[in-house]
Amino acid sequence: MKNPRLITYSAVILSMVFWSLSFIWYKVVYLYYNPITVVLFRLIISSALLAFFSLIFKKLQKIRGSELKVILLLAFLEPFMYFIGESFGIRLVSSTVAAVIISTIPLFSPLAARYFLNEQLTRMNYAGILISIIGVILVIFDDRLAFSASLPGVILMALAVLAAVFYSVVNLRLSTKYNVVTIITYQNAIGVIFFFPLFLVFESESVKYAEFSVRSLIPLFELAIFASTLAFLFFTYSLKYLGISKANVFVNLIPVFTAIFAYFLIDEKFTLLKLSGILVVILGLFVSQVKPAYMNFFSNKNKVKGHLGDKTREREK
Repeated sequence: MKNPRLITYSAVILSMVFWSLSFIWYKVVYLYYNPITVVLFRLIISSALLAFFSLIFKKLQKIRGSELKVILLLAFLEPFMYFIGESFGIRLVSSTVAAVIISTIPLFSPLAARYFLNEQLTRMNYAGILISIIGVILVIFDDRLAFSASLPGVILMALAVLAAVFYSVVNLRLSTKYNVVTIITYQNAIGVIFFFPLFLVFESESVKYAEFSVRSLIPLFELAIFASTLAFLFFTYSLKYLGISKANVFVNLIPVFTAIFAYFLIDEKFTLLKLSGILVVILGLFVSQVKPAYMNFFSNKNKVKGHLGDKTREREK
């Protein structure tokens, strides 16, 4: 904890890496299981891991009665609505397209932050977001600037984006009162309750004929441990210190990481245009995190004025 800034940025970047890999893991695990089954099992595994961690380190806090509705809303937004959109949407679009749509979360998050939390943004924040979005666009197009995707898939992924934006707003309210382990543990446990009826109605029969082997379970556990547990813990931690807008800018790294992982893991084509897009996304990321020098100047100037004003009032007395 000697360098909280380094810890915060390391946490948010690791969460993006794990979420980026989840798009690859989805494609593998869907060879064996259906979407609701995957989500339900990964939430059960994640909840069990978090409960065990909470008992060992005594991190689980009791939710106050007045906050129960808030935690229910949080779980409804994510994992429930988010995974409904993402899990079904990713079956209809490629891993890269899915990652790109998810990366638009920072485009809408500032609007939600300003409306609900009155969170102030600088021109550098907006500039960084815009630059990153341009980089994302470069990543998704090929050399002939061709793009195609399933409309239902895009709509479902957009639903995930909308859920994630409002999730950030609700999460920020809870993160000031409860530790990250408490939030994610309750969130995932309630998510299991939400998904279980859907599993019983739509996919309980198909599980009887599913293959349960090391090959099929590895991507499921990867999704549960890294994407549903560690990524959420790291992101919730960073959200507390960076705020909604700055933390969500890092979501622009998801398609960048996904493109890199797809190239090495599933032999997806990696073009010069994609490489250019990656560099632009990273540039936008750094721009969004920079505090303009003139803000420090006026801040220090106001402090000096306040100090001189105090001295003047003392002399007048």
